[in-house]
Amino acid sequence: MNKLTIAARWQNSVLEFKTPATTSRHTLKEHTVYYIFLTQNGLTGTGEAAPLKGLSIDDLPDFEARLQNICDQINTGISLENIDLTNLPSIQFALETALLDLQNGGRKILFDTAFTRSEKPIPINGLVWMNESKTMLSEAFEKVELGYTTIKFKVGALDFDEECRMLENFRKRYSEWKVEIRLDANGAFPNSDALQMLKDLSRFQIHSFEQPIKAGQWEAIQELCAMSPIAVALDEELIGQKPDVKLLQYINPKYLVLKPTLLGGFRVADEWISICKKYEIGWWATSALESNIGLNAIAQWVSQYDNPLPQGLGTGGLYVKNREMPLHLKEGDLHYIV
Repeated sequence: MNKLTIAARWQNSVLEFKTPATTSRHTLKEHTVYYIFLTQNGLTGTGEAAPLKGLSIDDLPDFEARLQNICDQINTGISLENIDLTNLPSIQFALETALLDLQNGGRKILFDTAFTRSEKPIPINGLVWMNESKTMLSEAFEKVELGYTTIKFKVGALDFDEECRMLENFRKRYSEWKVEIRLDANGAFPNSDALQMLKDLSRFQIHSFEQPIKAGQWEAIQELCAMSPIAVALDEELIGQKPDVKLLQYINPKYLVLKPTLLGGFRVADEWISICKKYEIGWWATSALESNIGLNAIAQWVSQYDNPLPQGLGTGGLYVKNREMPLHLKEGDLHYIV
């Protein structure tokens, strides 16, 4: 492909949440995403850069100026391989997916898999956002009735005892044999209490706990991974890090949560997966509030892997208006149906 003929442009879109998305960090009512279009010979590939406020390392005040500069470089004939995307993981992800789309005819089909051929769906977890505990519990019950066998609760913002009561009530209705529970604190637990809190939560038969304490405290998270009765999964810990064997050897987590938008695209995520395979660390992929453009790309990428764990790809219905894509949720699975 003659890269000199590629034209690049971008367009932003403000996505409005149907219901505010609350975590232990903050509450989001809207989310700005950026679509990158690469055009060549009448075909256009589309990618999405969606830096998360307060979390992405490229959540920068001059993000749009940087994005325009990158498009300008592409339009002057500089190849994508020669553009400096250091510390711009969401743009790196967007360009990678846009180029894949362009190379495959601009049909939004990036990978030929059983998923994109509508032969095999992807099992996903049902995500329950922070809210009043009664509302969270009701939402969790509804998701189980819809067919989800793994429910992920966002925790860490409510009173701890209240969260325990919520999980206890959930377990009274659904045993661990019926429904798996994942928890995600987004780093909200205090270091001094985290281990005891995980011990207290273990009586609810929790499958895994994502990022119990703030990222960047390798000694503390290593100790938690070694002593926690609940399997610890690294999430925010990976943001801004290059795939690092020594990091995983030291911390020794049970799982990684891979978000291509925050990590720098599929190639980087593939490198993390290679390390996971070598050291027998489990993993799953999670979308990071992208529109259906980014969600579609992540779902297709992860469908290449024979990973039986439910993925975190149920965010397509969060917005009032979303880009149309052939993604459909049914009985706890994500289907690609044209």
